[in-house]
Amino acid sequence: MTKKSQYMSNPVQEAKNLCQKADEFMKKSAYKEAISNYLSALMLKRDNAKSYFNLGVCYKHMKNYSKAIHYLEKSIKLDEENYDTYFELGICHLLNGIPCGAIKNFIKAIQLNPENPDAILQLGISHELCEEYDMALMIYQKLIENSPEYIKAYDHKSSLLMKMEHYKEASVILNKIMQIDPTYYNAYAGIGICLDKLGKKSEAQRYYRKFLLNKPESSQASFVKTRIQKLKEQNHTSKILSLV
Repeated sequence: MTKKSQYMSNPVQEAKNLCQKADEFMKKSAYKEAISNYLSALMLKRDNAKSYFNLGVCYKHMKNYSKAIHYLEKSIKLDEENYDTYFELGICHLLNGIPCGAIKNFIKAIQLNPENPDAILQLGISHELCEEYDMALMIYQKLIENSPEYIKAYDHKSSLLMKMEHYKEASVILNKIMQIDPTYYNAYAGIGICLDKLGKKSEAQRYYRKFLLNKPESSQASFVKTRIQKLKEQNHTSKILSLV
């Protein structure tokens, strides 16, 4: 029997083999090769929700979000009860700059798996990106209440409060982060910024220094060093003026 006749005589098995090969490519982050094999498998067996899902994930990794959304939506048509598909679809909408389109997918993901905090967090982020700040804050707070050890919820809530210039409230949340995880050193920088904005310059410097001591190579380090220097100069100028 020729290879062609084998291919035609057992398309289901051939599709399975192609999917297995695609899975291996996907594990190696060889997404182009994985896509080629998944598409070939779907030519033989078009009702495979997992292949459409994996195609979507491959295209997401390749930053082709429109195609990722297209294949994830095809996967949903075949399997409407898969949490991961709705979650990935929401993420792709966010990455594609359509946060309001992500909301319905995260809501569906939450309905399917209400115990997973990740979809709830992403729902809050989606509302925040749609500039629905009150809704986002409510979601972050609810997540904090339901999952009190979930640092990301505190982090996003404090960042949003800072964006809204609610520095006192933000500093309270950041201090709670430090109580839960004293090694979450980015909170030191956040507290420093809040105190700085509130006019508490010496306290701000103290937290800035704590941050630099623990995260000297951080992307925020340059800003923090510059801010400490400015505060020193301001303090020095104030002392001179007080003597005049």
